[in-house]
Amino acid sequence: MSAEIPAEALALRSLVRSDQMLELFLDMVPVPEPGPDEVLIKVEAAPLNPSDMGLLFGGADMAAAVASGSAGRPVITAPIPDAAMRGLAGRVGTPLPVGNEGAGTVVAAGGSPAARALLGKVVAAAGGGMYAQYRPVNVALCLELPAGATAIDGAASFVNPMTVLGMVETMRMENHHALVHTAAASNLGQMLNRVCIERQIPLVNIVRKPEQEALLRTAGAVHVCNSTSAGFMAELTGALRATGATLAFDAIGGGRLASQILTGMEAAASAAASGYSRYGSAVHKQVYIYGSLDRGPTELIRSYGTAWGIGGWLLTPFLQKAGPARVAQLRDQVAAGLTTTFASSYTAQVSLPGAMSLEAIAGYGRQATGSKYLIIPSRAA
Repeated sequence: MSAEIPAEALALRSLVRSDQMLELFLDMVPVPEPGPDEVLIKVEAAPLNPSDMGLLFGGADMAAAVASGSAGRPVITAPIPDAAMRGLAGRVGTPLPVGNEGAGTVVAAGGSPAARALLGKVVAAAGGGMYAQYRPVNVALCLELPAGATAIDGAASFVNPMTVLGMVETMRMENHHALVHTAAASNLGQMLNRVCIERQIPLVNIVRKPEQEALLRTAGAVHVCNSTSAGFMAELTGALRATGATLAFDAIGGGRLASQILTGMEAAASAAASGYSRYGSAVHKQVYIYGSLDRGPTELIRSYGTAWGIGGWLLTPFLQKAGPARVAQLRDQVAAGLTTTFASSYTAQVSLPGAMSLEAIAGYGRQATGSKYLIIPSRAA
């Protein structure tokens, strides 16, 4: 490799210790030579996504976290509750790399033509372990960014955009024609709103705050319902009747919101039915839970007949079902709309040490709308 590439570089590690403590630290790790079908990326930007938090925090009580170490090499420790620890036996004693995605410049390449073609290019990658200064990644997991696009533009080009397109694909595969989405003012929710407007897909957005409702309406959303308002169920049912939406993607998970959505769908379907049935409407209503912003139990109050379903939805199984050819087409769509339809915005940019400050953890760890952080690994503490 080039003499400009260091022999070692920093990478963030998450460790579950046998004493039931989480430890986050920066490790100085060897920078490897890329394999034949790999490229070495100098990581220039990596987002802190909600999907990263489970691995990063390991279910620990981050409100009780304690900082130690130095400014450039901080160490964060936090206790892990008994309930969370029971599912972490396979992690104990093994420091794990973190970070689903990121972007940067290819500074070294393996011998294959596909790898050599990316040398010197700015690419996005979904290779895992992206909270690092250098990361080797297989070329199949890389997306060459369009001319003029920066690493910051492409840092979040996989998880959220592909999730949005996966939702739309799932809608079509399961013969629905409209969508419901919760936590709809998030970066992902705003992307989905733009995609649905562009493709004329009816969308019901559910938010929790008036300012989130205003944000989406300014962006062109037609149906926005505030789940904390007194008239929420009436507004939701009206929006469901107007759109005919029978498929929902729920980022909240806990509480009664999924059940309320099914109840609203049943009311909308029953209003359009030709007659009464004691089994409810024959229209199938489906809610997929894909997030856990509320980690409490999912409460179902069965007032929506018998034609309904609720389950989990994850991006990786969807991509496996869609197949490599379709996934490649979806990634091309993302590349074409990287700075428009699929653009992300960030609350703050932090260094690797900065991402481990208690203040930053309190910010992005809330997983709240408007609290998305971006790691810039080359930035000093």
